[in-house]
Amino acid sequence: MKAETRTYWLRVAGAIALLAVVALVINFAAHGTFLQPDNLVRVLRQITYNFIMGVGETFVIITAGIDLSIGSMISLTGVVMALFANATGLHGFPLIAATLLVGLAVGAAAGFVNAVPVVKLNLPPFITTLAMMQIALGLSYILSGGQPVPLQMTDFQHTGYGVIPHTTIPYPVIWMIVVLIVSSVLLMRTRFGRYVFAIGGNEEAARLAGINVGRIKTAVYVISGMCAAIVGFLYMSLFSSGSPQTATGNEMLNAIAAVVVGGTSLMGGRGAIIGTFFGALLIGFLDNAMNLLQINSYLQWVVLGVVILLAVVLDELRKRYLKRA
Repeated sequence: MKAETRTYWLRVAGAIALLAVVALVINFAAHGTFLQPDNLVRVLRQITYNFIMGVGETFVIITAGIDLSIGSMISLTGVVMALFANATGLHGFPLIAATLLVGLAVGAAAGFVNAVPVVKLNLPPFITTLAMMQIALGLSYILSGGQPVPLQMTDFQHTGYGVIPHTTIPYPVIWMIVVLIVSSVLLMRTRFGRYVFAIGGNEEAARLAGINVGRIKTAVYVISGMCAAIVGFLYMSLFSSGSPQTATGNEMLNAIAAVVVGGTSLMGGRGAIIGTFFGALLIGFLDNAMNLLQINSYLQWVVLGVVILLAVVLDELRKRYLKRA
């Protein structure tokens, strides 16, 4: 087993151990209600959306970029998919598949537009994705007339809030598992993934090594846009409507928090999808615990901010330790 693989699995084991300790402490504080099966399923459902958004952010952040537009793209794709679903005469699985493909196409196109100024003009990703955040949000309001677009059919109900027959596992959790597996293989087991890490570690060295930096960076923003579309699809199914107000709150910040808490470096070159999953799960644990303990919702924002700050500080201390070693 390679040293990198051993280190990876040691980090996974450490994350699992930490989550287990946190869960036990929370369960004790919540008088045994936290580890109830129904509550754990509720946590998994809640983190599904944050994790899938975090997957897109993970790819982008490993290349030393950032995507601030992901929340607005969720709203835009949700509105477009709702309009498409109402306009087409399809039903059942063909309707669901076609609607999702339309959303993925819109998300991919928005991600491509995000990437062009970054790749061609070397503009800061912060600025270009901030602009796309406003553009996508504005387009979602224009297309919807500023109002939610209700779905005229019930074909999407099981996708949004149904459960697998004879179980308590929600369908959105299955989407999360599929995204986790596919994105992990793409990042950790393919040449594309190795190129993503190389660019984040040293972009100029990657270019000199023959890597098409522009193409890879474009691809990660496209992936981020497609992840936003998947979340837009799940939200549309959950609420039976596409709304410009679906994801205009803290979704983007929570997704970045899951990535950072999961160990991905904001400086690029290091990260893992499984880390983002554990980061989203830890945040989900804390949110759920604070709700069970009836902690003030405003104080919950403070706690999340402290967790993010601690994650960044620990990452910086780790890098300084490695440099001295």
